[in-house]
Amino acid sequence: MSSGPAPRLTAVQWLICAVAALGFAFDLYEVVVLPVVVRPAIAALGSLKPGDAAFDHWVSLLFYVPSVIGGACGLLGGYLTDLCGRRRVLVWSIVVYAVAALASAYATTLPQLLLFRCATIAGVAVEYAAAVSWLAEVFVHARQRESVLGFTQAAVGLGGLMASGAYYLAVTYAEHLPPIRMGHDAWRYALLAGLAPAIPLIVLRPFLPESSVWRQKRAAGTLRRPSFAELFGPALRRTTVITTLLYACAYAIAFGVIEQTPRIVPGLPELRGAAARLVEQAVGTVQLTSQAGTIAGRLLFAVLAVRVASRRRLLRLFLWPGLIVFFVVYAYAAMHGRWLFAGGVFVAALCMNGPLSFWWNYWPRVYPVHVRATGESFGHNVGGRMIGTFAAVVTTELSRFMPGGHPAARLAYAAATVAVTVYVASLIASTWLPEPAGERLPE
Repeated sequence: MSSGPAPRLTAVQWLICAVAALGFAFDLYEVVVLPVVVRPAIAALGSLKPGDAAFDHWVSLLFYVPSVIGGACGLLGGYLTDLCGRRRVLVWSIVVYAVAALASAYATTLPQLLLFRCATIAGVAVEYAAAVSWLAEVFVHARQRESVLGFTQAAVGLGGLMASGAYYLAVTYAEHLPPIRMGHDAWRYALLAGLAPAIPLIVLRPFLPESSVWRQKRAAGTLRRPSFAELFGPALRRTTVITTLLYACAYAIAFGVIEQTPRIVPGLPELRGAAARLVEQAVGTVQLTSQAGTIAGRLLFAVLAVRVASRRRLLRLFLWPGLIVFFVVYAYAAMHGRWLFAGGVFVAALCMNGPLSFWWNYWPRVYPVHVRATGESFGHNVGGRMIGTFAAVVTTELSRFMPGGHPAARLAYAAATVAVTVYVASLIASTWLPEPAGERLPE
């Protein structure tokens, strides 16, 4: 099944790769767009200012509540993916988050924005696990499968670049765009732009083939019913617990540290007191470097994934540098200038995205077909979205007790503290990570 050279990709397989990559890009767009719009959106819809207790409260709500709601929906979506098929769930998930993303741009109150963000992230959470199971089962050659999963996920960074670029362009040219809600708020245009990648996905996905592995088992009557209880049975308990904890740590770095970067930028020494437009452009610029780091990290992982046999060793290749880099960037560079901080964020994002890619190559190799998406969605949604994203709340609240005369400086020190704590926990937990039994996907 996996020996010998990989077969050449067919035209349909290339199209599947392109559609999956675009789906991954749109997923991250909806995640990354929040930290760049949350500050101006809260200010516009709630008339609140950074540093106020009410402002921090709404930041925490907008980061955490959609992740919890989305995680619960994603958990159900993973179960339905194993029960009803990969393609069917993919089609409906893209419809849900496209409609919700459009509605977010037209929100008139903070509760409305929160509601629409919950629906958007719910669609994203369902889509990702279904797409990975679909890809893993379409490409049966082991090295080809690892490469496809790795390189298509590198497109995640394109979604981040699109979000950062869309916000930068909206800030710069908002007054020349058609009004939304009788205004030219840049954050609304950034939310609206997330609809663009969804259009080709809605058109193409219904016509792409279902996973042949899932379809054949379903037709033969040998496809077992998915079960959450089985994830905690003797065969899978250790895998489920350790991977859920480690993915929670990966998301804690993303949401508790990297996603706080746009709120740190306005407090950089040369930007304090600068014109609002210059500050927002700087936010967009730093976010662009962060997303470039995301692409670099995903590409580096894709290269290493087929060259490093031990999955535990592969994960640690990103964890050890990350421990050092995140402390230096957020405890030092954030206090000493825009370009030093931007360069540091690039390296930090590179280190962070290796572990995030890692799990989507790892999970298909440890969960059998009938609970593959269920297992992936449990680690992703319970570990990542329900537990890991709470780090955004921790960082925000911890910043109140950090040193520094500016709110952004206190936030940066809090981010550094969270990063070191989470990386140490990840390195310890990784010692119990099970190695996959072989290159073949378990059936």
